[in-house]
Amino acid sequence: MMWAAESRLRVWLCRQPTDLRKSFDGLSALVRQALEENPLGGELFAFVNRRKTQMRVLYFVGDGFCLWSKRLERGRFQVDFSGGKQALDYTAWKLIVEGIDLGTVRRLKRYRHHGWGSTTDRIASSITAHGRNSRTNEREGARR
Repeated sequence: MMWAAESRLRVWLCRQPTDLRKSFDGLSALVRQALEENPLGGELFAFVNRRKTQMRVLYFVGDGFCLWSKRLERGRFQVDFSGGKQALDYTAWKLIVEGIDLGTVRRLKRYRHHGWGSTTDRIASSITAHGRNSRTNEREGARR
């Protein structure tokens, strides 16, 4: 699956279990009420069922809503149901879809243009190539 300008796409993950019998109207109502976002804004809105075996993504293109679905035959999506919403970049969302637990992934420091960024990007920006907090590295450098 490919969307235009994938690198700039923002994905909003709903961090509460969702009844995926809902379709276009039900999910767009959840986007407005639970996520407090505009479903017509061109962003992707991802929803996962209670068992974490199904995911649906609602998005609006041009003149109508589109709905992408995936049902796992084995395994579960590694998402946290702590309520609210989580902003993801396209890469982080794709890792979740492919079965990779973001909690075990170590993202190395890279240049990033100052934009909206995801929570993952803000956390990763403070991690050095050795996977440690930059303040810890500065203190250790001063000791040497």
